[in-house]
Amino acid sequence: MNRRPFLQKISLLGTSIMTMPFMLYGKMDFPKATRLKFITASDGHWGQPDTDFETSHSNLIEAIHREKDVDFVVFNGDLIHDDPALLPEVKEVYNRLQVPYYVTRGNHDRVSEGDFERIMGQTTNFSFKSKDSGILLLDCSNEKGEYLCADQSFAKFILDEYASLSQVFVFVHISQNDWTRHGVPCTDFLNLITSYPNVRATFHGHDHDVDGQMIYRKKPFLWSGHFGGSWGNPFPSYRVCEVGEDGKVISYLKTVKDGTILNGHTL
Repeated sequence: MNRRPFLQKISLLGTSIMTMPFMLYGKMDFPKATRLKFITASDGHWGQPDTDFETSHSNLIEAIHREKDVDFVVFNGDLIHDDPALLPEVKEVYNRLQVPYYVTRGNHDRVSEGDFERIMGQTTNFSFKSKDSGILLLDCSNEKGEYLCADQSFAKFILDEYASLSQVFVFVHISQNDWTRHGVPCTDFLNLITSYPNVRATFHGHDHDVDGQMIYRKKPFLWSGHFGGSWGNPFPSYRVCEVGEDGKVISYLKTVKDGTILNGHTL
């Protein structure tokens, strides 16, 4: 992978800005030894009419397979485009991955909780541990496709259980703040997850044209753009997160096409 310094013009919330890559900003660099590495990608919209969803998924899977030493992948919502019959199809596509994967339910994944669990093999609110990290996957919609706040009770239960872990990463499709055009105001939830010292970052999808970072109570919230669908950034993308043996945590956005790093952050 080419990690040479560069300047990249990105679009954040519809505003073009020049940003220094994180390899230069603050004199940061990659961990010398990576303990945990995961990828998150969102908004594949399998089955959306008038889109080449088969190619976009194949391209992402090929990009993931080019990465080295990936522990798992999270598809962060809008796995399909509205039709419940599409969910078994996209699962078969995900099964082509050579690494474990997990999913969240987005507003276009209009299946019941029961069908989601039966087909995808996990509940819509789900958690697991990977090495010394906790992973919390949260639901934020329903069969109607409504925009909802995540389940605060479930989140608190898991965060309490994971309080002794080195770090926790949270995934929820819809931004739980109205700082994006398509977010929802869920202040109580934000205050809950940011009250845990070991919550390292929260990852969102949903906003296809957002691929950067926001900060709430000194905690980072990150977006991955999109890799499918009919709108948003012109470059399909995915996000990588690495946890170093020394505790350093970084995240960076890459293009599906050729793995160019577009932006990155130390978490």
